[in-house]
Amino acid sequence: MQLNGTPANIDQIKALALTNFGHFTSMLVEDNGVRGLSLHLERLANDCRHLFDVELDTDRVRADVVKALDGSDQPTVVRVTIYDPALDLGSIGSDAEPSILVTTRSAASSQPAPWRLQAVSYRRDDPAVKHIGLFGAMMQRRSAQREGFDDVLFLNPDGTISEIATSNIGFVRGGQVIWPRSECLPGVTMRLLRQALDEPVTTESLTLSDLQGMDAAFATNAATGIRPLASVDSTEWPTEHPMLDELRGLYAEIPPEQL
Repeated sequence: MQLNGTPANIDQIKALALTNFGHFTSMLVEDNGVRGLSLHLERLANDCRHLFDVELDTDRVRADVVKALDGSDQPTVVRVTIYDPALDLGSIGSDAEPSILVTTRSAASSQPAPWRLQAVSYRRDDPAVKHIGLFGAMMQRRSAQREGFDDVLFLNPDGTISEIATSNIGFVRGGQVIWPRSECLPGVTMRLLRQALDEPVTTESLTLSDLQGMDAAFATNAATGIRPLASVDSTEWPTEHPMLDELRGLYAEIPPEQL
């Protein structure tokens, strides 16, 4: 765990727990490369401008990530969190000097297991921003897991589908990929898949009643890639649909950008 390129101490990171204002991105690093690295950096720069009204030095972010990896060639999930340790609850409106916190963890070595989702009515604050205010989403995930599900699918107030707690969702119908038409966090993996698919991007306003007409469903996330979905509530799908293999293949062929 490094803050601005040096080991972080408790006084520097306590603002994450006590103030909890900032944003982040998570990326999978393999052989010193990241699929969609430029999109991750673009997200950090845009969200920093949105939350703190300042420009982020993305070259410094890259340098700090390389330093945190310390030459490791093992697949690693890197999280870059942008926040200002000096801001507190009473001074949140002050001019900010955001810091760069880089944390790492080992990446999973196996294909992600299928998920079973519970659908709930919930909308994240400022859903287009990957912010660190995860309390509401984690409460919904916890409730779903306590009832035997793996994660939670969010529905807008009008009943349309938006996103999973920390992933995007896509569907397969008649050999075509369908994405929900809704405000949500535009995940890097989802954006890369949209670019890789040799067909126009298809989005639809989807409700739970539309799910029985889908042939398969999947989640996308930078840390795990493409994860098959076994069900949403009582609607079930095969988790070995050939289109899912095709999507995994397309994603694997996307060349990583070197740090």
